[in-house]
Amino acid sequence: MSFDWNKRTYIMGIVNVTSDSFSGDGVLLKSKEQILSQVRKFIDAGVDILDIGGESTRPGSKPISEEDEIQRVVPVIKAIREITDLPISIDTYKANVAKDAINAGANLINDVWGLQMDDNIVKVAADADCPVIIMHNRSKPKDVEMIDKLGGRYIGVEYDDLIEDIKSELMISVDLAITNGVRKDNIILDPGIGFGKTVEQNLRIINQLEEFVSLGYPILLGPSRKSFIGYTLDLPPEYRIEGTAASIAIGIKNGANIIRVHDVEFMVRVARMTDAIIKSNSVQFR
Repeated sequence: MSFDWNKRTYIMGIVNVTSDSFSGDGVLLKSKEQILSQVRKFIDAGVDILDIGGESTRPGSKPISEEDEIQRVVPVIKAIREITDLPISIDTYKANVAKDAINAGANLINDVWGLQMDDNIVKVAADADCPVIIMHNRSKPKDVEMIDKLGGRYIGVEYDDLIEDIKSELMISVDLAITNGVRKDNIILDPGIGFGKTVEQNLRIINQLEEFVSLGYPILLGPSRKSFIGYTLDLPPEYRIEGTAASIAIGIKNGANIIRVHDVEFMVRVARMTDAIIKSNSVQFR
């Protein structure tokens, strides 16, 4: 699998096979046809990658067993693979979940713990020779503050130097991946918006995203509906589409190659318009 990072921004559509997604879009309790209906809408809207996750990663969420996660995601991946050849990403940090998902038809691994939580997942990625998304994560339950309307946010998270600390910690995971046989061309970095960062820190990461581009790897940005938008605008998840759009437009301007989103139809338009504006300097007009 290959991507042309210089051509355009790629859109990753989120399919949460959960019942407790912070965004309220979990599909665990829906039928197979309802799930596939959502996927077909994503496809019609122009999605590039489908990201399947079976465990909520919202602040304060509780982990589920490996067996339960496999039972959630594998049937969905198999069903999706029957209707499309689009790349499928498995959103997991567990090696056995990733392995079974790849065997079911997934093409990428999206690890929110940057290969640091399960020692065996890097071998799964290397053996499959598939792209792996390495995300930065400093999430700790003690740092979470919950407000009913707005959900969870991280408070009091301290960095010596926010951008440089995240960059250096990402590179530790990159070195781990390469040392264990993952090809450099298969590595994608995610600075981890919403994972162990305060509202202000998330805003700064998007504003300085080009600092992560300098590491030499494609960048995934995932601000969609997240609480930093809610706390900035004082809005619950279902009213964060404009905040998401602004975050994505700035993120693309600053170098994001993939955007991970819930509202695919709207964000495809945002990405296409932003791409057109950015590329306008290279277009000859009469």
